[in-house]
Parts: sequence; C-alpha cells; structure tokens
Amino acid sequence: MITVVSLLLLVGVLGFAVARPRGLPEAVAAVPAAVIVVVFGLVSWRDAVDELVELGPTVGFLAAVLLLSYLADEAGVFKYAGAVAARWSRGSPQRLLGIVFVIASVVTAALSLDATVVLLTPVVFATASTLGVRPKPHVYACNHLANSASLLLPVSNLTNLLALSAAGLSFVSFAGLMALPWLAVIGVEYLILRRFFAQDLGTPEHSAQVEQERAPKFALVVLGLTLAGFAVAGPVGVHPAWVALAGAIALGVRMKKPVTTLVRKANLGFCLFVLALGVVVLAVSRSGFGTLVDRVAPHHADLLGLLAMAGLAAVLANVLNNLPATLMLLPLAAHSPGLVLAVLLGANIGPNLTYVGSLATLLWRRILHGRGQPPVTGEFLRLGALTVPACLIVGVASLWVSLRVSGL
Repeated sequence: MITVVSLLLLVGVLGFAVARPRGLPEAVAAVPAAVIVVVFGLVSWRDAVDELVELGPTVGFLAAVLLLSYLADEAGVFKYAGAVAARWSRGSPQRLLGIVFVIASVVTAALSLDATVVLLTPVVFATASTLGVRPKPHVYACNHLANSASLLLPVSNLTNLLALSAAGLSFVSFAGLMALPWLAVIGVEYLILRRFFAQDLGTPEHSAQVEQERAPKFALVVLGLTLAGFAVAGPVGVHPAWVALAGAIALGVRMKKPVTTLVRKANLGFCLFVLALGVVVLAVSRSGFGTLVDRVAPHHADLLGLLAMAGLAAVLANVLNNLPATLMLLPLAAHSPGLVLAVLLGANIGPNLTYVGSLATLLWRRILHGRGQPPVTGEFLRLGALTVPACLIVGVASLWVSLRVSGL
C-alpha cells in the first residue's frame, strides 16, 4: 500500500508539472504531496527536514543560475551568439548546425540546460529564419544538447549538483572526469543529427544581410569570472551558489533591474517544487519500488557496472523523469564516484528518448508548440532511439577510461 500511494503521489506531481493547468506553478501539487507523505507517515518529519536541509544549498544554486541566465539574456549575450552564428555560417545549413552545436554545448555547460532550452532555442529559430534555412535540425540540436551536453560541469544541470556532494569530488575533478564523456557524446550526437536531418541540411546556401551586434563585453566578462569562481570556490569552502549569486548581482546592479524583478526571475516557485519533490521521492525510495531498484542496481564500478547503472538511470528517467531518478539512485551509488557519474550519464542522456524524460524537454516541446512548429512525435522518438543508446555506450566507455586514468 505504501508503494502504491507513494508512486501515485509522484506520478500526480509529475503529471501536474507536465500539464501545468491554468499556468499554475509546479509547487501547487508538489507541496501538498510532500505534506501528505509526512502526515501519513510515509516519511518521518525528521527525515523530511533532513532531506530539505540537504537539498537547500543545491536549490539555492539553482535559483542563482536561473537569475544569472535571465540577466545574461537581458544583456544581449544570446542575441550576440545568434548574430555570430548567422555571420559565421555564411548561409550554409551544415555550417550553422556545427556552430549551433558549439554554442549550445558551451551555453549548456556554463549556464545550465534551462538557458539552452528557454533562451537559446528562440534565438536559433530567429537565426534560421534570417538565413532562410530550415530550423528543424538546429532546434532539435538545442533540445538534445540541453540534456546530453550538460555532463561537463556540476553547474550544468540540477542532477549534476545533486551528484557533486554524493560523489565527494571537487568542481575541477568532476569536470576533469566528465570532459572526455562530454566530448564523445557531443560528437556522436553531431554525427547522428547530421545524418538524420540530411535532407533538411541539403538545401542550398542563402546569402543574407546580418546585422552587426556589439559584443556585451561586461556580461561576457562577468560570466567568465563566474565560471572561474566556480572552480576556485570549492577548495576554499565557498558553495557555488554564492559565486552564481555574486555574478547575478553584478549584472543586476549594472543593468539597474528592480529587486522585485530579480526575485521573480529566480523562479522561487520552481525551487519550492524541487524541495517538495525531494520529499516525495524519498517516500518512493523507501517503498517496495525503491527496494526493487536497490536489488537491480549494480554495486561495482567496472565497465559492465557503469553501463548497467547508466542504463538503469536512463530507464528510470523515462519512466519517472530524470530528477526523481537521480534522487532515487544517488544514495545507492554514493559509495563509488564512478557509479555516481554513471547515474548522470543515464539521467542526462536518457531524457532524449521521450518527452517526459526531463522537464527541459517538456519545456522545449511547449516552446515549439507556441511557435506553431510542434515536433512530430514519431520523428522525435526515432531520433532518440538512434542517439540515446549510442551516446550511452560511448559515454560510459569514455567515463571508464577517465576513471582508469585518474586512478578512481
């Protein structure tokens, strides 16, 4: 009964987050569900408080990064990136795809997958329109790279932040271990998308007049210093959330944004949703379903163990969404940094298989519907079926090499 109730609550919370009836925030369903979990004894109030305390710094960082991404967009960073892509592509769909891959990978790694989905995707649409090329390959690249290119840094994805403390790694060590998988996965994504969308990319080049955009130098410098701050914050005992907040404050003060606007753009409602979701997932983890997952989860970080853990994470991401999947699997993998990173491979690459794999994919789908160019479900699934298994295999193999080289 406990298993049934906890799973129903989780499904209800995720279903509400997907549908968002009347535009209501995700927390409207998540907070009552978390209260029910505690009131009915599925999770003790003490354990619920411990979970919230553990998630607190990570959620604080999420708020700061969301604010930083918004201010970077307001400063013209993404508009400038679009102008650079249009100019360097010289009207070639193939060159534009390569440039979009580079920009989307960097944006995802530095500013998180939400920035790529929410802020870069519309810019890519506009760039394709300016050049007169078909937008589909480039827009799909934004979605796939928002997930799979979020492997590099702890700040690239909320799942990474959750895993950083579980793995016991520093910011630099995390990035060093994930650099090779990141590059390998992006390379596989590019080769498959280039082949999959060959017809769309085979259209003739179009020469177009592209307006010269001034580089937002102050914003770019602040972003660069913020990234450098992430690298040095850990060794001196400063949580990355404070570094991200400092970068956001620097941009906010320079742009003279009202405090009320800054608070709104930090999306505190979504942060509350993540906290409440953590309590609900804790109940699922302690139910019979959690016991089943524990039994099938590998406990050794050899090549087969890494592949099994990544595959399990990918399956759970497409069944439960990648955030609950990560919260459920991290305690089972915490004894091994390699297994923790394998969880991230599955949780970050796996969502490219179905719409429900990550909230970012659902948001990307909503953006395309809003522009009157909804993705074709069959096409989305076929592309996911090609990329996800290939990227998981290459990513796991690359991670195994990185772990062997580092001695972990």
